[in-house]
Amino acid sequence: MYLLFAGIFIFMVACGDDDDDDEDLVGNWIQLSDFDGMPRTDAVGFSIGNKGYVGTGYTGEERLNDFWEYDPERNTWMQRADFPGVARNGAIACGTDTKGYIGTGYDGRNKLNDFWEYDPATNTWTQKADFGGSARYGAVAFAINNKCYVSTGYDGYYLKDLWEYDPAGDVWTQKTSLGGSKRKDAVGFAVNGKGYICTGIDNGVYETDFWEYDPLADSWTKKNPIADISDEDFDDDYSTIKGINKVAFAVNGKGYVAMGGEGTAGSIVWEYDPVTDLWEQKTTFEGSGRVDAVAFVVGSRAYITTGRSGSYYFDDLWAFEPDSEYNEDD
Repeated sequence: MYLLFAGIFIFMVACGDDDDDDEDLVGNWIQLSDFDGMPRTDAVGFSIGNKGYVGTGYTGEERLNDFWEYDPERNTWMQRADFPGVARNGAIACGTDTKGYIGTGYDGRNKLNDFWEYDPATNTWTQKADFGGSARYGAVAFAINNKCYVSTGYDGYYLKDLWEYDPAGDVWTQKTSLGGSKRKDAVGFAVNGKGYICTGIDNGVYETDFWEYDPLADSWTKKNPIADISDEDFDDDYSTIKGINKVAFAVNGKGYVAMGGEGTAGSIVWEYDPVTDLWEQKTTFEGSGRVDAVAFVVGSRAYITTGRSGSYYFDDLWAFEPDSEYNEDD
């Protein structure tokens, strides 16, 4: 595992929280078995059933198409069938109840729009209908009711179109575009049948608008921005949520946005409650601060691995239990 002083130093600077501050926050981080593949950044991750999956990405020298399965029960990794598309980074991925999907991205020369399905039961890949929008990288994806939704990204221009993929018919359908700003390198997650998009950058501006998507109504609702705009205390620190190259996931009915930053390798973790439309800061990530990590969720735990801090690339794996008491010794 890359345990580098420079990376740890960046983490300390970017974090800005001391041990006493973390003791007041909720959420526990547990370091687990290192990712078996090469250290990398800008990969993809998703879960199917009780397993997590990580693949593609960039080492700083080459783009990758290897693919790995993580078993939380055994805390072990196993290499699975290589992703058959061209090696890439900046792709999107989502997992349904039984299949996983990877598409779009950048191969070093070309923006991509191919789309592939992974079947864990047979350990095989099948090429599906090309992504319905333009070839792009830096987009976001989330899954709702076994359909994948893809939005934003960069195809030479910043984007905010939304596309729905229905595996049953292998069909892409364009839906109502994101209500807010165009952007790339944002995050998306799904909670209780709704999708959420925030963060990202558009022409040098770090976006602070935050949107909820209802697939039944095919409509977007603007939520509290991730900025300090009120006279009340609740949003005083919301500005630390914005940025790029963050990682997002959902656990037990709440959404989470972590890492990334504004030109920094961040470590701060925020929890979003859709019921109250409020954010709460959680225990800071205990590994080195980083950008472009990946996450997947199994049960009530989120798992975060890979990513980059400057020229340092990571392969450590951490589990996050958002409702557990902080324990600095595990």
